[in-house]
Amino acid sequence: MASGFFALLDDIGVLMDDVAAMAKISTKKTAGILGDDLAVNAEKASGFVASREIPVLWAITKGSFINKLIILPVAFLLSAFLPVAVTVILILGGIYLAYEGAEKLYEYLVPHHEGVETVQTEDLSEADILEIEKTKIKSAILTDFILSVEIVIIALGSVIGQPLLIQILVVSIVALIATVGVYGIVALIVRMDDFGYRLIKFNDDEKSISDFFGHLLVNALPWVIRSLGVIGTIALLLVAGGIFAHNLDFLHHVLETWPSIIKEFVIGLVFGAVALLVFTGVKKLMGVFRK
Repeated sequence: MASGFFALLDDIGVLMDDVAAMAKISTKKTAGILGDDLAVNAEKASGFVASREIPVLWAITKGSFINKLIILPVAFLLSAFLPVAVTVILILGGIYLAYEGAEKLYEYLVPHHEGVETVQTEDLSEADILEIEKTKIKSAILTDFILSVEIVIIALGSVIGQPLLIQILVVSIVALIATVGVYGIVALIVRMDDFGYRLIKFNDDEKSISDFFGHLLVNALPWVIRSLGVIGTIALLLVAGGIFAHNLDFLHHVLETWPSIIKEFVIGLVFGAVALLVFTGVKKLMGVFRK
């Protein structure tokens, strides 16, 4: 009886070791999406009144948890009964990631300004401001849903040949990290300027250490968000290229002598450029037909 109990504990220990190792690999593979998720959500959670930033971020975080609760069971059912669908969704997600990365790169290299509607809040009532806030929260949760699908599918793709229990544990851990880790860091980022202002007002000496670090935090916030955007764009193309290189047979021997990171970036960029051209062409054709 006792030996059976210890054997069970040993089996659980081995299982946890396997789960921890695979979760580490899956987290590495989803790092690009997590970086983009971080950049997108830091941008969406900023711009509110300081007293509303944390409540807004908490509302988005709860929406992210609900997204994961919807996505995870569907992903596990597909893995159990239709595993080929996971690969198909993975490649479709890769096309979306490559398109998004190429579009961001295009916007950076060829700046173009479309008409952007700005919202003036000075003359709005509190109810109107709260309605605008709700709209922004819904938009952030929708974006989180899209990114969450990509994170879950990429994580699932890394353990697709494993027993279902290991798949559930590994992917659930990655999904939890994606929510708690990303939104925890976002909370710190959006409060950087507020903490900086507190340091500036800590004393009246303009040359104090607190004043120096306060100004540093306030001035650093825009740069941090921009840097996350650049890193996220590169990561999107790398992740997309990795998806294509590992799941499309005809790409296995393409650029074999190149370092894998450069190979995956180039593949992601090529697919992204093609996707961007196709989408732009379809959009223009639809515009012509509407006229």
